[in-house]
Amino acid sequence: MTSSSSTSVETVAAPALAKGGAVRDPAFRHDWQRAEILALFARPFNDLLFEAHSLHRRHFDPNRVQISTLLSVKTGGCPEDCKYCAQSARYDTEIGAEKLLALQEVVREARKAKEAGATRFCMGAAWRNPKERDLPHILEMVQAVKAMGLETCATLGMVTSEQAAALKEGGLDYYNHNVDTSEEFYSEIITTRTYQDRLDTLANVRAAGMKVCAGGIVGMGEARADRAGMLMTLANLPEHPESVPINLLIQVPGTPMADTEALDPVEFVRTVAVARILMPQSMVRLSAGREHMTDEMQALCFFAGANSIFQGEKLLTAGNPEATADRALFDRLGLKGEEPVGAAQPHR
Repeated sequence: MTSSSSTSVETVAAPALAKGGAVRDPAFRHDWQRAEILALFARPFNDLLFEAHSLHRRHFDPNRVQISTLLSVKTGGCPEDCKYCAQSARYDTEIGAEKLLALQEVVREARKAKEAGATRFCMGAAWRNPKERDLPHILEMVQAVKAMGLETCATLGMVTSEQAAALKEGGLDYYNHNVDTSEEFYSEIITTRTYQDRLDTLANVRAAGMKVCAGGIVGMGEARADRAGMLMTLANLPEHPESVPINLLIQVPGTPMADTEALDPVEFVRTVAVARILMPQSMVRLSAGREHMTDEMQALCFFAGANSIFQGEKLLTAGNPEATADRALFDRLGLKGEEPVGAAQPHR
């Protein structure tokens, strides 16, 4: 066992588990070096998964998975040039620009998500950043969803400190803003906003007192060093994100990444395992791309430390496994959805 991995598992005292998840522990590292993370990636697969699973089991019930649903409340027409995105106005995809959804439509979808087992409802808008006229409508959605007993999350692009404070005041629990990839590879993917812009938004969200959801996308043609760099950025934030979505690129026709070579599934599982080791108390979420994962690949991801999924027939505009497929997989693996916040969750 390498010195870095030994530190992550053996020398950190495990805190008691609280209802609804793990207790935040400030003792975990925020000073990872890329070489250390690459050494984790290079470990024998069985050793890496054993370490990640052992650490996961110390902080979470290994047979519980938190279920979220993501709804696009404003689809298409985004001015950004993210090369992977079907909603960019710069690319010829099947996704056209639509108006912000009406409140009753959002409430209807949130109700369906809750009935299917979701405990968190996430609302996404294809904006570079929300305009002031948009926030009152978003806050109406947040408050209506929160009144249903669901956790709330939004991903609306970049937000200022004032906007973050308004979202927090309006009851938003989580804000999602992914770093996407490493700082070095970032300009190969996006040119319309900088890496620092993304970090500034995350800082604004944290300063406002909201929980942070931040992850990235793999399979965009990046090197392993870039996957390590992305995880290093997240793990070295002053506080680890509460949720870390790991997305597998969906090759959307019409985008510049439509013909990108598919990532080795074992490498994806390694990425999940390393994320768990670096951020032991974060929820590591299987996000985009699950529709193209086999049940066996997902099972390995759950063993490696993934304990959250997006559920629903669509993930923004992309396909996603339906609730019935997930229930069947959970039954096969002996997994259960996480109970709503406040419900007792015995740890085994």
